[in-house]
Amino acid sequence: MPPLAAAGTPAAASTVHAANDPPLPATTWAGVSPLVAPTTGPWRSYKETVAQLAERIVEAQRPIRVLQALRWDDSVETGFLKGRPRENPKIDSTYYDKVDLGFDVRTKCDEFEAIARDIEHNLGASDPIAAIMLATALEYRDVVQMLAARGTPAFYASSRRLYGSPKDKFPDGRLSVRDLGQLLYGLLTKVDEWGGPGFGGSPAYPRTIDATEAARQLGERLAAFFGDAHVRVEADNGILADAAAGSDYVKVRTGAKFSDRDIDILEVHEGWVHVATSLNGQQQPVAKWLAKGPPRTAAVQEGLAALVEMFTFRTHPRRARRLNDRILAVDKAEDGADFLDVFEWFRTEGYDEQECFNNTRRIFRGGVVTGGAPFTKDACYCKGIVLNYAFIRSAIQHNRLDLIPMLFLGKVAHEDVPVLARRIADGVVKPPRFLPPMFRDLNGLAIWMAYSTFFSLLGSDAIADHYAKVFLL
Repeated sequence: MPPLAAAGTPAAASTVHAANDPPLPATTWAGVSPLVAPTTGPWRSYKETVAQLAERIVEAQRPIRVLQALRWDDSVETGFLKGRPRENPKIDSTYYDKVDLGFDVRTKCDEFEAIARDIEHNLGASDPIAAIMLATALEYRDVVQMLAARGTPAFYASSRRLYGSPKDKFPDGRLSVRDLGQLLYGLLTKVDEWGGPGFGGSPAYPRTIDATEAARQLGERLAAFFGDAHVRVEADNGILADAAAGSDYVKVRTGAKFSDRDIDILEVHEGWVHVATSLNGQQQPVAKWLAKGPPRTAAVQEGLAALVEMFTFRTHPRRARRLNDRILAVDKAEDGADFLDVFEWFRTEGYDEQECFNNTRRIFRGGVVTGGAPFTKDACYCKGIVLNYAFIRSAIQHNRLDLIPMLFLGKVAHEDVPVLARRIADGVVKPPRFLPPMFRDLNGLAIWMAYSTFFSLLGSDAIADHYAKVFLL
């Protein structure tokens, strides 16, 4: 049987079936799912076959813990911050060899390739649902291969293929993610917290709430949103970020301090988006793979969470700068900046030393600390904001408002959404139960995007020049 292509490549859906395999089953006709006739035992419906294959994907990916596999020991941070003069952390492939992945790489790759062969054999390469599942299974295989290459340039090559790069172009084929980062850098560095003369100064958001109290407050809010679906919120000393969402929980870092505004953001970012899409995916009786998020869904997930912060007016300039600065940091590391270079750049941007270390570690975890080969996932956030905004606006322009709530079916990529939406009628996909308010009632978003479409037609330079003259009056 020929080797499987990398996930996301055109060959991924065309090279799995071998000439000596049994004929593929008939594809769907007029929207009707075929029966799948196994070689032995009773016939199985299309939905049974999809559900069984999807369950295999979910189970196979279970031991893969990307961030845990890239974690640095606390002593690395302590040693770096105390060191004089400072040196790049002693992190290389030998260091990662001591961090157990929890599975055998070759065995796990073989498992995903076997699932991919069975998807194509049982459903056919031309089946749109099969294509999504095939891409998902093969991408998990590619994640395993990426983790096997920790501390080497090959890790970066896999990371760039899976998560993208600041050099990637947007669908217009003209502007890149780096262009976005540089434009926003020029704008956001001039914007401070809202306030000024005559407005009483900037509002104060002191971080005085400890993790236990933050967990309690956030838990109360999410209980109101999710109702009878229990979502745990707890303090945890095992996470690096201030907060992290899982399948049915949110953890806040023990020792961190939070403000009221931080809790506002965690409610919508971690709760309304990350946990909601996880629970919606878990409630899929057939399309079970939607409960888990391979890299192909990262831009939609992270961008949607950040966009909901904007729609609810809970984000703020410093947070926007932090997300944008990660694009520029990844870009610098790709172009050869080492750990020390990026750390010092964050210092010039006004971050304290611990923030500088944490931000820089995000960029270099798994990669090469001497530069040229970072972990590129942090480029997903701002890219995802733009792509989700464009998806929503385009859906409204083309009278496809029905597709917008489908972003919450589970962990999806944009190209999955029309395919999945068509399969709600026959029960292959179940509509999302948990939706943020603006996605339950789309009237506000529709008006917002209608005006946005007109704004994009205005001559921006001419309008800016007009108001520049007004400001001088």
